[in-house]
Amino acid sequence: MTYLVTDSCIRCKLMDCVEVCPVDCFYEGENMLVIHPDECIDCGVCEPECPVEAIVPDTEDDSDGKWLTINKDFSEKWPNITVKGTPPADSADFEQETGKYEKYFSEKPGSGS
Repeated sequence: MTYLVTDSCIRCKLMDCVEVCPVDCFYEGENMLVIHPDECIDCGVCEPECPVEAIVPDTEDDSDGKWLTINKDFSEKWPNITVKGTPPADSADFEQETGKYEKYFSEKPGSGS
C-alpha cells in the first residue's frame, strides 16, 4: 500500500504533510503535491495533516488507478520538497471545490525545496 495525493490538493497545496514525512517522498508541482509511491513507507502520518483530506491510501483510490498513475508519473518529473512552503494566496477559495483536475491541474514543476 501507498498513500496518494488527490484532486483536493490542486490549487490548495497547503503542504502541512511535507514536514511530517519521515522519508521525504513528496514532490512539488506548480499547483499541487504528489507522493512517490515507491518511496512511501505507508506510515500514514501525512494523511491526518492534510486539512482538505487530499491524501488517501491507494486502497481508497476510487478512480480506477488515475491518482496512482498521476502520483507516480509526476513524482518522477517534479522536484522533491522537504520543507513546508507558502501555499497559494488564494488557496482557501479552492478548498471546497471538486473536479479540480480537469479545470486546473498543471504539469509544470514547482520550485522544490
